[in-house]
Amino acid sequence: MCVESDGCEIEGCGSSDEVRTLSGSMSPTLKSNPDLHRCKPGQKFRAALLRCRSPTATAVILSFGNVLNYMDRYTVHGVLLDIQRHYGESDSGIGLLQTVFICSFMVAAPIFGYLGDRFNRKVILSCGIFFWSIVTLSSSFISKEYYWLFVLSRGLVGIGESSYSSISPTIIGDLFTNNTRTMMLSFFYLAIPLGSGLGYILGSSAKDAAGDWHWALRVSPLLGITAGTLILLFVPEPKRGCVDQMGARIKTSWVCDMKALTKNRSYMCSSLASAAVSFATGAFGMWIPVYLHRAQIVQKTAEVCTTGTCSSKDSLIFGGITCVTGLLGVLIGAVTTRQCRQKTERADPLVCAVSMLGSAIFICLIFVVAKKSIAGAYVCIFIGETLLFLNWAITADILMFVVIPTRRATAVAFQSFISHLLGDAGSPYLIGLISDAFQQSYTTSELWRFLSLGYALMLCPFIIVLGGMFFLATALFFLDDRDNAKKQQLSRSPSAVKV
Repeated sequence: MCVESDGCEIEGCGSSDEVRTLSGSMSPTLKSNPDLHRCKPGQKFRAALLRCRSPTATAVILSFGNVLNYMDRYTVHGVLLDIQRHYGESDSGIGLLQTVFICSFMVAAPIFGYLGDRFNRKVILSCGIFFWSIVTLSSSFISKEYYWLFVLSRGLVGIGESSYSSISPTIIGDLFTNNTRTMMLSFFYLAIPLGSGLGYILGSSAKDAAGDWHWALRVSPLLGITAGTLILLFVPEPKRGCVDQMGARIKTSWVCDMKALTKNRSYMCSSLASAAVSFATGAFGMWIPVYLHRAQIVQKTAEVCTTGTCSSKDSLIFGGITCVTGLLGVLIGAVTTRQCRQKTERADPLVCAVSMLGSAIFICLIFVVAKKSIAGAYVCIFIGETLLFLNWAITADILMFVVIPTRRATAVAFQSFISHLLGDAGSPYLIGLISDAFQQSYTTSELWRFLSLGYALMLCPFIIVLGGMFFLATALFFLDDRDNAKKQQLSRSPSAVKV
């Protein structure tokens, strides 16, 4: 017998059914009572929503929203050659698109982190999705005389997407623990490479189907509005720290939270390592398809894009590779970490460090073989990306281990701020600037345009090695910071209070 909170009986429920509460817990089975009355239509609908608000359903919906976040972000990259030709911009000018997006993203992240630790998270998430969906759709109607307005629109989209990335992982962290949380966070962060790859595919496919690159920006907003609606209806607002057996919430100031985070050595080192990952992925996401297209021009297998729509083949292939390597990387990372935890408690940061250092080797090889073999370059990209994507979910799990639940939204937001500030906020523009500098210093030719971009991208493997070193540093402090977080949680638990 299913019963709503006001004592009405819900039709169609068996005697063994239960009603799921907003926090995701299950209410006990209630026996039939003659005082119960039939539910009204509105009450039936509300009860049905409550039953659908399971932790697993929540993780699926939030992961779907994360896919759309990254898909919208990288749709622009799928039609980058068309945008560059349409607006007549240089490499550095077109690299500004990603830089402005990330700058607004990282500036907004600490603000949403503060709000996420204190106010209703699902409302903030939904509003953020609705906002970037509307701005993205509007930007598709900007004419070529107003490139600055198009750049500004990408900045506004960054603000909307920042709200989602800063807050949604903390809801999953409040619904699951231990290996289950690792698995759910892996599923959630699988959305990053999957959404990125789908962004390239969506942008290229929509452009080819419509014969106009502007249509690439008119599909993801519709999906975004759908995701925002699902979050409002089906995602619960769990009590912060409920699964970590934390007691009554003790309010702390934002300044106090930031002081605690900056003193957390594991958190700071893993955040700097994340910045190295962001630097590389930001640069590759924007420039690798362009680099491979220039390589084919040098090999005489492609022509320079001057009129009509530009070739989408490289964006489609790169998008497909990103989807597959993202799936493999996240799954291999989750399984490897789970196995290594049986041998060492420092498994999480050590797995990240090894994968980063291995990735740097294959990414270096891309620029060695690309001039003669595009297929060889794609093989190196496949292996390098798989190793690079391996650490995304693990990094989030490290944060969950070393930061107390009531501080996690702020921690996620501040980590996002650091990784973007030192990572992909500047890397696309910096790579474009270095490429332009090489082209201006020597005679401009298609061969030199290809080589100059390759020389600029060679900066990325060195940054990745630096990130691997920061993960090794994280391994040194991980156990101490994890134990400190556990002690803080126990000190706030009711069982720690003497009666």
